Amino acid sequence: MTKWRARLHEIIFEADTPEGKAFDVSLIWLIVCSVILVTLDSVESINAVYGRELYIAEWCFTIIFSIEYILRMLAVNKPHKYVFSFFGAVDLLSILPTYLSFFFPGAQALQAIRVFRLLRIFRIFKLGIYLGEADLLSNALRASRHKITVFLAFILATVITVGSLMYVIEGPSNGFTSIPVSIYWAIVTMTTVGYGDIAPKTPIGQILASVVMIAGYAIIAIPTGIVTSEIARASSHKVSTQTCPSCSLQDHDIDAKFCKACGHHL
Repeated sequence: MTKWRARLHEIIFEADTPEGKAFDVSLIWLIVCSVILVTLDSVESINAVYGRELYIAEWCFTIIFSIEYILRMLAVNKPHKYVFSFFGAVDLLSILPTYLSFFFPGAQALQAIRVFRLLRIFRIFKLGIYLGEADLLSNALRASRHKITVFLAFILATVITVGSLMYVIEGPSNGFTSIPVSIYWAIVTMTTVGYGDIAPKTPIGQILASVVMIAGYAIIAIPTGIVTSEIARASSHKVSTQTCPSCSLQDHDIDAKFCKACGHHL
């Protein structure tokens, strides 16, 4: 890595130096102001009076964030690693809506996704405990993905079966006009949402609905138990604010000297 690129990486990606922290804190304020601006722009009365000023301000923010995005790609040895990372995707999605508004009017409202960029605040202020807990939760979800997939497949089969039964029992005369509509009712009922737009009228249908409602409470607890068990197995560890300049990997151990993925010096 060349000297200028290493210096650029230190300022943009690291929060351990005064320059890096100043850059990130300034970025946080820009993001906050931008999100507030997008929110105000959606208010019709405000837009009617200050629409032009808000439009110009949004383009200023977009240009600044676009330059920042380009600088981030220049600061790493492998730009595609940053582009396809979580923060890289959020950074890109935060500037695209403004450009897309040329082709799709109203797309600029999606700029509110910039609020996800505020997640960098955990790294900026060295809240390592939160980084560690986030990493712990991420690992638990990843470890339980197979169990959750099986669980979702079981739920899908259940709502299809219950929906089909309810369609046969109640029929179109009671609002269950098709199997898809009945499946929608089964999903709403099993998740205990209960919109009430469709309800069984016959005694048999009401008995089936009661069973589905009671089962819904038990089913909701299953994925929670799966993830909780994985969290119990995992162990938390402290992480630093270091970002690998080669592969852009984050969340290294607090005492790490080299990247655990590519071996590059941190």
